[in-house]
Amino acid sequence: MNSNQPPNNLPTYRVLTGPDDDHFCKRVSEALEQGYQLHGSPALTYNGTVVIVAQAVIWPKK
Repeated sequence: MNSNQPPNNLPTYRVLTGPDDDHFCKRVSEALEQGYQLHGSPALTYNGTVVIVAQAVIWPKK
C-alpha cells in the first residue's frame, strides 16, 4: 500500500522514539508496512535506566 500521501493524515517525515524493546520494533515495522521507508541510521542513548532508540522514517515521493 503506497499512495502519494501517508495514511491517516500522518506526516511525511516522522521520528519514532522509545525504549529499545519489542513495542518499539513493532511500531517501526508497522510504519514500514504502511509504506514508510527508513531514513538514516537509528540513534541510541541511555537515560540511566533503559536504552532509548530513535528512528526516522519518510514517506517516499512518487
